[in-house]
Amino acid sequence: MAHGPSTLGDYLRSRREQVRPEDVGLVSGKRRRVAGLRREELATLAGISATYYLRLEQGRITSPSAQVVDALARALRLDAKARRYLHQLAAPTIGSSGDPAVETVAEGLDELIELIAAPAIVANRYQDVLAANLLARALSPGFAPGQNFLRWRLLDPEARHLYVDWDEATEVAVAGLRELAALDPQDPQMVAFIDELASASPRFRELWARADVGYRLGRLHLRHPRVGELYLCRNQLNVPHGSDVAGQHVLIYRAEPGSDSATALEKLRTSSPS
Repeated sequence: MAHGPSTLGDYLRSRREQVRPEDVGLVSGKRRRVAGLRREELATLAGISATYYLRLEQGRITSPSAQVVDALARALRLDAKARRYLHQLAAPTIGSSGDPAVETVAEGLDELIELIAAPAIVANRYQDVLAANLLARALSPGFAPGQNFLRWRLLDPEARHLYVDWDEATEVAVAGLRELAALDPQDPQMVAFIDELASASPRFRELWARADVGYRLGRLHLRHPRVGELYLCRNQLNVPHGSDVAGQHVLIYRAEPGSDSATALEKLRTSSPS
């Protein structure tokens, strides 16, 4: 399977292989040799012909109807984010623009995050950090403007020390990238970026093949070299602007008020040069 942003067929194959027959009311049998569902089984569950489904998975059909996509999503037991991702692969909302241009932060966002009393960054769909407030820059080298926080998280040894649960931290970031990649599955810059990570990181290859979709809420456990243990709630806010900044988003890492982590963040703020 290609490592670049999944074509519709690549993604269907990945998810089909993760559905156990017994989960959808089928008898697996002792002689089953394929992982997950067979193509014809998924086609039957979705109410489409096996030939049509085969052409979808082989990439000979790339734009199925919304009704077919919904039927496949139900058959694959996709959650809401994965369902949206499948629709996005079937009908991308932006097109490739050729040579990559230097991307600038959406107007006013760099000033806005400076007003947030928690670590906050603005990132683009490739996970490049476009802007970061003082506290975010003090929290992690991966949040420095110009850094790619996913590349840093996967490849820099320092990340394994900062993120106590490094497996979870990388899982969340890669799932977020997969959702953003669907904005334009043929984007050459995204294809090159994902191929780069796949070549450099076994962890990335494992997570990309898992095909999880979407940045999720949760708590991040960090061990900071200056202020010690931190438990931070993570939130993502998407930027509702035009296609020139499609995929830009704000990531905020906040501590519970009155907690030890809030005290540690305040210490980090006051001890960091502006």
